[in-house]
Amino acid sequence: MNRRSTTLAIALTAAAAAVPSRVVLGQARAPAVPSAREQRSSREPPNAPATLFVADGHLTLSYGGRAIFEGTVGGEGVTAELRTLVDTAGGKVTQVLKWTARGRGRLALTGTLGASGEAFAAEVEPREDGLAVVRHSVGPSYSLLNRAVYDRQGDWVLSVDFPARVIVTPQEATADSARFRVEAIGSEIALRFRPRYYQQHRALPEFRPWTYGPWRESVAGWTSWFAFFDRVTEADVRRTADVLSEVLLPFGYQYLQIDDGFQRTPIGIPDNWLQWNEKFPSGLEGVQRYIAGRGLRAGLWTNTSFHDRAWATAHPQYFLPSPDGGPAYGNWVGFVMDAANPATLNELVRPVYQTLARTGWQYVKVDALRHLRYEGYNSLADVFRRRGQDRVTVYRSFVQAIRDALGPRTFILGSWGPRPELAGLLDACRLGDDGFGYGGFAQYNSFNNVVWRNDPDHIELAAPDAYRATTLTSLTGSLLMLTDPPEVYRTVRVEAAKRAAPVLFTVPVQVYDVDPSRTSRIGAVDVEVSGAGPRPFEADQQLVQPLYLLEVSRPFERWVVLARAGGEERRIGFADLGLAADHEYLVYEFWTKSFVGSFQDAFAPGPIDPSFAVQVFCIRIREPRPQLLATNRHVSCGGVDLADVAWRDGTLSGQSDVVANDTYEVYLTEPPGWRFVDAAAEGAELVGSERSGAVRVVRLRAAQNTRAAWRVRWERGG
Repeated sequence: MNRRSTTLAIALTAAAAAVPSRVVLGQARAPAVPSAREQRSSREPPNAPATLFVADGHLTLSYGGRAIFEGTVGGEGVTAELRTLVDTAGGKVTQVLKWTARGRGRLALTGTLGASGEAFAAEVEPREDGLAVVRHSVGPSYSLLNRAVYDRQGDWVLSVDFPARVIVTPQEATADSARFRVEAIGSEIALRFRPRYYQQHRALPEFRPWTYGPWRESVAGWTSWFAFFDRVTEADVRRTADVLSEVLLPFGYQYLQIDDGFQRTPIGIPDNWLQWNEKFPSGLEGVQRYIAGRGLRAGLWTNTSFHDRAWATAHPQYFLPSPDGGPAYGNWVGFVMDAANPATLNELVRPVYQTLARTGWQYVKVDALRHLRYEGYNSLADVFRRRGQDRVTVYRSFVQAIRDALGPRTFILGSWGPRPELAGLLDACRLGDDGFGYGGFAQYNSFNNVVWRNDPDHIELAAPDAYRATTLTSLTGSLLMLTDPPEVYRTVRVEAAKRAAPVLFTVPVQVYDVDPSRTSRIGAVDVEVSGAGPRPFEADQQLVQPLYLLEVSRPFERWVVLARAGGEERRIGFADLGLAADHEYLVYEFWTKSFVGSFQDAFAPGPIDPSFAVQVFCIRIREPRPQLLATNRHVSCGGVDLADVAWRDGTLSGQSDVVANDTYEVYLTEPPGWRFVDAAAEGAELVGSERSGAVRVVRLRAAQNTRAAWRVRWERGG
């Protein structure tokens, strides 16, 4: 959406003189981006500076045996003086290349950055002024706020320091590679390279992204916990499956996860997990078959606690020892299973998860991970010390056994609290306390779909903030699970859910946290000994940041979506959203279906309708003709449903994925000087075309989920 600033498109005619320097590094491979999760065996990239070669104003940076940046530095009437710095304190490698202009004029750096297919343009540090906005992107980000490229596959970042002016423009991209044009201008230009960015600089030592890819598919569905708690029955599950299949599956809600209440007690031995209680007469396999028969994916809650005292006392060898020689016991975790003992994993852990995989369960929630770590392994640190074992390694081996048993195609949610020591093993992580929480959207925004998918916990549509909760969850690309009695989904409240799924795969184009108050303390997981309540590094339940921006990039168009959940902003500047100042923008509010207007520089958001408790602004560059503003299908304003949009000779045409028996609405501008002629559709019925104020609404309806083509014609005049 943003266009290259003409001030950066200057000729680089003067050469810069420098002494060539070279550092020899290893080589790293860049495998293809996975469709969901993929276990990898890529070679580990080096924790070392890049190789630098500079001569006659040309520079090359190589890392892992491949060139990651090639370009030129220079300027009219100036020479470029180069200074370099490499710092390795604390294992955090920082390499800085600084060019300073000597003479009258400014320097310009232009070049091409090459990275893996998981690389994206981003901000690395927060700005000192302007609005605080949490930013995500679907597809490449063209934001003018970007000053860097982060390569997730290799966990490195290359950025340009402030105050040089920078434009990072995505170019061609494949599953294996991506290229970016980098242009910077200033009297001083500093390139900053940081390998092992999340692992070392962000203090996540277990983060090894070259070994796994993030889960890229939508995960939206229903969990039984707040709907029925542990009183849930098979009849409840069957009734919910029927309603979900009919009402919400067509919109993208695929998962039905049964929470606590199906298992026999006390929990512990595999039989009590796999032989269900009398509330579920069809048992593990029968219930799974029913859920799958309704077109849904079956999910199940599990727990790392062990509360069968008689069994543990009779078999102490499977548990960490207490001082009296018996099995050690901790609050919440019960008897602490010893993952350093292969028999514990082979006889108590793997049988449960291997059976779930064999019987078709595709979503597994692993609960009490906090208690296994805090009341378990941390509280019994002396045991590991005497054995000469690393307790984090043993803890990971417990969850590794679960991952190996379930395989890469089963979605694993870890609960609860951030689990940095389990990076690479979990597909998602619940960040806060029981019940939906907003804090993680801003306090762990940089982790989402990089380290894992963030889970704000389940959403109640009967709650007054349902529209706000579903909107922010969807636009940030987080885990979206509902938790109401199924009857709620036959009421008007279901609209909040219908417009939020499926969840698009986003990347956080800020590789810092907008509110760093929680992640700055994440290292405390190593010394925490109680999980009885919220910990200082866990996400807040309350809303801590009101503004959330999603960039949507499609081959046919780029636009942005801004969600506002509060705040006192009377004016929102387009520059604060990363948009170019030399354009006029159309703004449309999604939930109230209202055209806000056409603006340059800034717009006034107005009051938030209390019926929704959130605003969603669809923002597109204004064209001198009729154009699309938004659709009603999804809060991304077309990101889920639009397959193509084109303008030719007075006709606006498009292809859209429509949901069965749901009226699909296309909102179009009809500016002065254009007279409506007609509208038509193929693959769906055209049920209406009417003008309301400055907006024309075209409505389609189909009897099944399908891709429909539509067109609207105008002629000059009127």
